[in-house]
Amino acid sequence: MVAVTGPKQARSRVTRRHLLEAAVSCLAEHGWAGSTVSVVAERAGVSRGAAQHHFPTREDLFTAAVEYVAEERSTALRDLFHAGPAARPAVVEALVDLYTGALFRAALQLWVAASNEEQLRPRVTELEARVGRETHRIAVELLGADESVPGVRETVQGLLDMARGLGLANVLTDDTARRARVVAQWSRILDAALG
Repeated sequence: MVAVTGPKQARSRVTRRHLLEAAVSCLAEHGWAGSTVSVVAERAGVSRGAAQHHFPTREDLFTAAVEYVAEERSTALRDLFHAGPAARPAVVEALVDLYTGALFRAALQLWVAASNEEQLRPRVTELEARVGRETHRIAVELLGADESVPGVRETVQGLLDMARGLGLANVLTDDTARRARVVAQWSRILDAALG
């Protein structure tokens, strides 16, 4: 039997998406302390009750929001290179871009909050591990890397760790010029390491 979705279900999906997008924006702009369910609901244009219907707790809302946007970014990254392996400089730049936008800022705020809040820590740790594995898989695929070759897995992980570091550097100041030079150098390193 095929499930029928009506206008109510469609509105519910739209409301949920608006809440998730608003939560990421609030977290990136205001941090954990300034991002409440009420603030997010107001930004999303829904009542606090509607927000709590979709996400019973604050932790539910913000972990779901970071996960949602991470999945959207993974899809967008794959779509950029839908034909498979691409030119390494373009892939490196796209991977670094994952760590310089609102999603990274939101995730960073969530990580800091999780370091101090026991009930949030396991959820964020699990989420980060899952997102990290998926990002690594995408990087391997887009770079055309053969992880059976010794050192290749570590090289790809080093690229992602470097990208995260560049994202951290960009939180306080615009690091565009230096980032471009680092991306070019990592592209050369990957060419030598991956063949």
